Amino acid sequence: MHRHQNKIEKLIAELCPNGVEFKRIGEICQINRGRVMSKDYLKNNAGEFPVYSSQTVNSGIFGCINTYDYDGEYLTWTTDGAYAGSIFYRKGKFSITNVCGLLKAKSDDVNMKFLSYILATVSKNYVSSGMGNPKIMSNVMEKIKIPVPPIAIQEEIVKILDSFTELDAELDAELDAELEARKKQYEHYRDDLLSIKNVEYKALGEIGELVRGNGLQKKDFTETGVGCIHYGQIYTYYGTFADKTKTFVSPELAKKLKKAQKGDVLIAGVSENIEDVCKPLCWLGDEICISGDMFAFRHKQNAKFITYLLQTTNFHKYKERYAQGAKVTRVKTTKILDYKIPVPSLEEQEKIVSILDKFDALVNDISIGLPAEILAR
Repeated sequence: MHRHQNKIEKLIAELCPNGVEFKRIGEICQINRGRVMSKDYLKNNAGEFPVYSSQTVNSGIFGCINTYDYDGEYLTWTTDGAYAGSIFYRKGKFSITNVCGLLKAKSDDVNMKFLSYILATVSKNYVSSGMGNPKIMSNVMEKIKIPVPPIAIQEEIVKILDSFTELDAELDAELDAELEARKKQYEHYRDDLLSIKNVEYKALGEIGELVRGNGLQKKDFTETGVGCIHYGQIYTYYGTFADKTKTFVSPELAKKLKKAQKGDVLIAGVSENIEDVCKPLCWLGDEICISGDMFAFRHKQNAKFITYLLQTTNFHKYKERYAQGAKVTRVKTTKILDYKIPVPSLEEQEKIVSILDKFDALVNDISIGLPAEILAR
C-alpha cells in the first residue's frame, strides 16, 4: 500500500507540482439521458444487448434487446428514485432507460474508471429528496466539481482501487461460504438437540389452538397506532423472534382485527414456496393485530421452544408432504395441528432454548458474527 502511495506522491510532485486542478463534470464529459422503454417494448425486441435502469441489483439490468444505443466506455447514473446517485462503469454495447443519465469523456485526459470511483464517493451528496422522490438530474450532475489529476495519476489510483475491489469480492465469497457452513452446522445441532428421546410426543392440537387472523391489508398500515403483522412480513422481515412490529394500524381498525398475544407463535399460512409457508415467528411483545393468511398458535409451553421446533428439518419434511397449491402454497390447519412435537418439562424446554438462542444469535444476528463482517467489508 505504501509503495503505491509513494508512487502517487512522486507522480504528483513531478506532474502537478502546483496541486491538482478541479473541474466540473460538464467540462470533462458529454451528458445524455436514456429513453423510455416499456416491459412490452423489451419483450417485443428481446435480444442480447443489456438495457440498464435505475435499479442497483444485478448491475441495474432491466432486460436485454436486439439493438443498442451506445457502444464504448461510459458511466451511467440513476437519476430518480431510491437509488438516485448510484454510479456504474459501463463498457460495451448497451442502452439505458429514462431514469438513467450517461457520461462520456470529452477527451483522453479522463480515465472513466477513475471518474466512476470518484463520483461514487461524492454523487450521493448532490441528491435532492424534495417531494419524497430523490433526484439527481443532468443540470446538477454537470456542476459537480472533482479533482482531475494527470492521466498517469488517475491510472495509478484505479490500479489500487481495482485490486481492493477484487480482494473485497474474494472476501465476500469466502464469508458467504463460511456463513452457509455455520448455518448448516447450526441446523444440524438444532435438529439433534430437539429430537428428544424418552419424552411424550403430543400433537400441536393437544397443547394449544390456532387463532386465524383476518382482514388486515397492506393499504391499512399507518405511521403509528396499534402494532400489526402482515403474514408476508414473517418471511421477508422478521427472524426467529420479535417484540416490536415494523408496521401499525389505526386504533379504530384494530378493534375489528384478530389479535396475537405475548407468547403466541405466529405462523405464515400461505407463501409462494415450501420454504416460507408455515414459517414461525415467536411473538414476545404486547398484544398486536394479525392479518388473514396467518395464525397465532396459543399454548402454555415455552414459546421459543415451539418456534425452534417449527424450524427443524423434520417439520420442513412434514410441511413438504402436506403442502398444496401451485401458485400459492398452503398447509391445511388440521395438518398443522396434527404435527407431533416432544413436550418435556418447562424447565427442560428453557434449558434447550437458552442453548439455541446463543446459536441463533451467532448465525443470524447482524450485529455479531459473520453478517456484520460482510456488512463491514
